[in-house]
Amino acid sequence: MKVTRISDRVHYIGVNDRTKHIFEALWPIPYGVSYNSYLITGSEKSAIVDGVEADYALRQIEHIDNLSGGRKPDYLIINHMEPDHSGAIRMLRAAYPDMTIVGNAQTIAMIKGFYGVDTNMLTVKDGDTLSLGEDTTLRFNLTPMVHWPETMMTYIEEEATLFAGDAFGCFGALNGAVLDTDMNTDHYFPEMLRYYSNIVGKYGQFVQRAIKKFEGVTIKTVCPTHGPVWRSRIKEVVDLYDKLSRYEPLYNGVTIVYGSMYGNTETMAETAAEALAEAGIRDISIHNASMTDLSYIISDIFRHRGLIIASPTYSDSLFPPIRNVMEAIVMRGVKNREIMMVGSCTWAQQAVKVMSGYLESLKAVCVTEPVLIKQAPTSEQLEQCREAATALARKLTTAEG
Repeated sequence: MKVTRISDRVHYIGVNDRTKHIFEALWPIPYGVSYNSYLITGSEKSAIVDGVEADYALRQIEHIDNLSGGRKPDYLIINHMEPDHSGAIRMLRAAYPDMTIVGNAQTIAMIKGFYGVDTNMLTVKDGDTLSLGEDTTLRFNLTPMVHWPETMMTYIEEEATLFAGDAFGCFGALNGAVLDTDMNTDHYFPEMLRYYSNIVGKYGQFVQRAIKKFEGVTIKTVCPTHGPVWRSRIKEVVDLYDKLSRYEPLYNGVTIVYGSMYGNTETMAETAAEALAEAGIRDISIHNASMTDLSYIISDIFRHRGLIIASPTYSDSLFPPIRNVMEAIVMRGVKNREIMMVGSCTWAQQAVKVMSGYLESLKAVCVTEPVLIKQAPTSEQLEQCREAATALARKLTTAEG
């Protein structure tokens, strides 16, 4: 268990899930996911920070017993009540019946609601502290809506370690090491973007408040509930969350999302991509909304400043896979994007009208007039598509300059 040592006070007692294919019954996790939990040992008392999913409770208890040498944990601190972190509560309480469960008022209510546990509880408020001995002081910081209303973070004052809940986490199981200093973490960053944009993306203003809450606070180690423990790359991770939560794109590239039943709208999407490339855009992602999982589409939309949406009319409305994309964009409040629309139909043009309604709710303005086709695109319409995509490229190049 040497690899689990984070500091003299802190050890990792989390688990990896390499079996589940879909996280939250929504998001593909091809590289698995970790459920991070930590054991803090002070000179007088010890505390578990966050649990794991119920299926892995016995493994977590085994980790605790191996590390504690028979000493029972005094506290279980719940930073976040989502069941992938709290599912083990009843089994932890059964294993350690004298252990006090610590959380804020909303957490305590949720523990009773989810698990029927309501005895031996300690309710804490923002800024409260808890001593584990003269060498270890825990301070609790409420960070509501990152991304549930009860979320909080726990900070060890003596060693500047922050247990951040779901903030600064990512998809991807841990492959042996726990600390970022002991592994190559490059492949976690795309999964952090996908995790943030799909799960936390709606709550940017609350992420901003949480980041501002820790301005001026020394943080040497960040322990999230998913993914690596951050030490050497803290600044990069926080900067990424800061930028994403302000809805600022990471690159002046373009995401093209299209739906196409018989290939005509697809032709327009490919034509736009060619024009973008000819105009010097080097970072282009193309997604067939009927084929690509929504999580990857949303991740790229958060990543790129440019967005082209191309859809046929379907049953006098919007093609359903594109409607799903539009609803996801609106739900997350995506802004600061340069947008182009393409609409196709056979007899009644409705796709652009419906897409425009979604964009109006975001107060988003398109760079060009929508490109419209009826049945198969003509050479003139293909040229109009090229010109619109070139205008989008110019807008992005100007922004880059």
